[in-house]
Amino acid sequence: MRLAVCILHYGKSGLTAKLHRQFRASDPDRADSIFVLDNASPDPYPSAWKRLDENLFWAGALGFALEAFDREGYTHLWFCNNDMLFASEPPYCARALDRINRLEQRNRVGIYSPSATQNPYHRHMAVAPGAACRKATYVDGIAPIISLACVKDIGGLDYGNNPFGYGVDVWLSLRASRQGWGVWVDHALVVRHKYHTAARETAGFLSHAAEAEKAYMTERLGPNWREVLLGLQTTL
Repeated sequence: MRLAVCILHYGKSGLTAKLHRQFRASDPDRADSIFVLDNASPDPYPSAWKRLDENLFWAGALGFALEAFDREGYTHLWFCNNDMLFASEPPYCARALDRINRLEQRNRVGIYSPSATQNPYHRHMAVAPGAACRKATYVDGIAPIISLACVKDIGGLDYGNNPFGYGVDVWLSLRASRQGWGVWVDHALVVRHKYHTAARETAGFLSHAAEAEKAYMTERLGPNWREVLLGLQTTL
């Protein structure tokens, strides 16, 4: 298993730098596999691995990263929002990979995610103290580790006309679980996330993204898609 960590940068460089430093201090032996993808941010990240010519938003940037790291021979991508920090003790990469390796002894793992100290949208992603790693039907896109083989097996990312990405994370992981790939939430590895940090600074972004999400999810799960997801917010 070869893991690339990719922090998606948009907004304030200082925010991204905190997570970048946390990863590098946590897993210094993996420094060469920890990258920052600058999504054409108005505040460029000085040591970015790549700076995109235009803002591809979350889903477009994920698609770019999946293709780029696949070409470089990586098998897994840890795609992280820049407005998060770990609340658990390091090392992060080593702990996550150890967990995935153990889970793989039972079944192939398509997508694995840390839990979060709080999650107002997907209750099963919020940490349950004392719990272990639990199987889920879907996960959100705060910080998923994605198997590139899984993405290929299920037919690609499929973000359609929704590059903003809201709902794309859910649909990706739901497709993976429906096609027999394990989707997991780790309650022993926890992050703190500040929701919509950069999005709130862009006028109209949240409303446009919500409209795109509604159309995208309605097409895939039907007009009652919110109720469908509520029924799937469980871990086993």
